[in-house]
Amino acid sequence: MFHKLHMSESESISPGLRVAARGACSNLAGRYEATETRYEPDGWAQETTEQPLRTHVSDEVARRIITYNRSPDLPFDRSINPYRGCEHGCIYCFARPSHAWLGLSPGLDFETRLIARPNAAALLDAELRNPRYAPRPIAIGTNTDPYQPIEQKREITRACLEVLRRFRHPVAIVTKGTLIERDLDILSDMAAQGLVRVGVSVTSLDADLARKLEPRAPSPKRRLATIQALSGAGVPVRIMTSPVIPGLTDHEIETLLAAGRDAGADAASWIMLRLPLEVAPLFQDWLTAHYPDRVNRVMNRVREMHGGKVYEADWGRRMRGSGVYARLIARRFEAAATRLGLNGLQPGLRTDLFDRPFERGDQMSLFG
Repeated sequence: MFHKLHMSESESISPGLRVAARGACSNLAGRYEATETRYEPDGWAQETTEQPLRTHVSDEVARRIITYNRSPDLPFDRSINPYRGCEHGCIYCFARPSHAWLGLSPGLDFETRLIARPNAAALLDAELRNPRYAPRPIAIGTNTDPYQPIEQKREITRACLEVLRRFRHPVAIVTKGTLIERDLDILSDMAAQGLVRVGVSVTSLDADLARKLEPRAPSPKRRLATIQALSGAGVPVRIMTSPVIPGLTDHEIETLLAAGRDAGADAASWIMLRLPLEVAPLFQDWLTAHYPDRVNRVMNRVREMHGGKVYEADWGRRMRGSGVYARLIARRFEAAATRLGLNGLQPGLRTDLFDRPFERGDQMSLFG
């Protein structure tokens, strides 16, 4: 049995693996695991060929697909996540700790051991048909990206959108994935009815930094092109400068908003860097590996915004932080958004068009 020990990042990864284009530097066990694997050299050096760390996808037969929340920090009360884990590998992703619930690591497992929900669309159809269901906007992409690479083959997100279009149900989508352009036929149709908004996340315009932060996400330039494609198809889209990372991306707020506006965004939003649970050590290891000269600067700012801790989960503060620096970022964002016309009140998504389409057999029930 392997006992849980403190270990360096390299000791949690098999020496026979070649880790390329991944965000996390380690694969430490999640917080619920009693044991942890540790790799140690045995003194018998052998010439071996390294094997690349590949992505593995397994299926989950879900029992429900709509998740409800009561958080006052969120502008929605329900969401759908077609996938668990995300191959984009964003090192800062606040969803990483959710992999611990599966007995997997929030580190490399989160990026490489993905779970798809192939029955998501069927479940969504069934849940929307419940007579007690009352429509309100559903958010897609709030935990992991619905347009990460595996969506190209699995098409689970597209199937869910087809259901929502049939029911004329409002939806808000968040993504970094340019694959959303594939679904412009559905999205433009829904947009014409006031049923959809999209948020595209662009963390930095620095391509080198973005590749390190989000190794398998599309480049910043390509995401701006996606904003342009969505806007050109009549789909309302906002640029999301999220997260703002102190000492790393905070100087780009104004240029990010200007680039989004020029690409066709009609609104903007931001969230401060969040480091809950396992994300904090993963992010700090990443900083040490890629920007060792900035570790203290970045982490000191983070602690400054959370009362000396790396993270506070309190509602009202977890998304933006508190203190002088947090207020400065908020004022800069507000000033830039106002100047660029990205802070106007956006019309709400329509719920009055919601209608349950007939299923085979529905007509016969009229005579029963």
